[in-house]
Amino acid sequence: MSTKLDKKKKGLPPVRFFIFGLIALTSIFIFVTEPFGFSDKLSSSAVLVLLVVGALATGVIPEQITILIFFLLAMLLVVASPPIVFSGFVSGAFWLVFGGLIIGAAVETTGLGNRIARGLISYVSGSYMWVVATIVLINVILIFLMPSTLSRVVLLIPIVVSISDQMGYLRGSKPANGLVMATVLTAYLCSTSVLPANVPNNVLMGASETFLNTPIRYFEYFLLHFPILGLLKAVIVWGAVVYLFRPEKFKVNTPIGDTRSIKKSETKLLKDERRILILLMCALLLWATDAVHGITPAWVSLAIGIACLFPKFGVVSPSEFKEKVAIGPLLYVAGIIGIGAVVADSGLGNYLSKVMIEASNLSPDSPMSGFIVLSGISMLLSFFSTMPGVPAIMIPLAPELQAASGLPLKTVVMTQVIGFSTVWLPYQVPPIIVGMQLAGVPMAVGVKVTSLIAILSVILLTPLIIIWWQFLGYLPYRII
Repeated sequence: MSTKLDKKKKGLPPVRFFIFGLIALTSIFIFVTEPFGFSDKLSSSAVLVLLVVGALATGVIPEQITILIFFLLAMLLVVASPPIVFSGFVSGAFWLVFGGLIIGAAVETTGLGNRIARGLISYVSGSYMWVVATIVLINVILIFLMPSTLSRVVLLIPIVVSISDQMGYLRGSKPANGLVMATVLTAYLCSTSVLPANVPNNVLMGASETFLNTPIRYFEYFLLHFPILGLLKAVIVWGAVVYLFRPEKFKVNTPIGDTRSIKKSETKLLKDERRILILLMCALLLWATDAVHGITPAWVSLAIGIACLFPKFGVVSPSEFKEKVAIGPLLYVAGIIGIGAVVADSGLGNYLSKVMIEASNLSPDSPMSGFIVLSGISMLLSFFSTMPGVPAIMIPLAPELQAASGLPLKTVVMTQVIGFSTVWLPYQVPPIIVGMQLAGVPMAVGVKVTSLIAILSVILLTPLIIIWWQFLGYLPYRII
């Protein structure tokens, strides 16, 4: 059996390098010939984005090195100004992750994560599938309490890692990776169905009101999307994670992975545990009420992180800070945001969307086909612009899409949610990548589960969405 696995592993690198080789040859062709009327800037941007996205998707180069190459080539090729290329370093997401890394180190070093993990899984009735279900449920509840996906990921990953440790799963093992992926995927995918709970949702809402004078209301958005893209998508995440990552009994340290063997700790909270628990409660309260006080989640995260480091009061020593706060996730977040900014600034995003629209042959006589095509365009565009860039690029084109497809304007706007709620590769969503980086989950692991969930979503959820939207009056009942 091990021989078969070894052969399989040896067969993977050539396939990945072959795919990346094709991408590289395509990039060279674009750079040399400047096809389709590309300008020098657009050609350089297309080549750079294609190479970086190809490297991230195939994993032929380590992620951090790929991001550094992106920064270097972006400056050498002058695809955008330095403020655009390095915009990720001044974004709120960068500082939210920085503060989150410190919070995660505090939760781990004080032992609070292990304590919460023991308390949580002692109530779960004994199997991996129920632990995954509990993690998914907690995520869905937090979607309504915390408006930032990154905040939820940063808060939960240290606790989920502790749950994994308590269940006897080695870090980096299949079941441990599964718990992490259940966390990050639910945090993003299900939050696309609740209006203030995600960056792409908020971009869609703001752009729709600004460019189209078409406001999107909370309950309208919730009713249209949450039953299928929220609840049913959560079930798909749960099923996919259990199917792909369920442990083999002989590989689990605790007896057959039975959480009933783990007892709650009855000792009192230690001094440092009390401090970090108070800080976490403050962070949760401030994150949940940002609409009231106006402080964005990034600065809440940074403030709590500073408090964790503060002399005498803090719980993370300078040596622990150096050891446990890694630069890799920060570089990755800054790079992903920079790629999206370059796509938007160079005009590459608008060019790609218009090409896809022209190639799709939209017709007012086939509104159902228009619905499928527009959802597909949003999915394809997210491969280049990442998810938050999809509504920013597509909303200004909505009047043209409405005329071409024969669909109501509100329906054209809402089809984008189907696009940015379908994740094929982890790099498309910064919060997913951040969670994977924090827990050390390899890109190949993430690709396996995101692609499976995307396929299941397209096959199983699309027909249900059509029926539900027809019932609510967003789609006509005629099929063509």
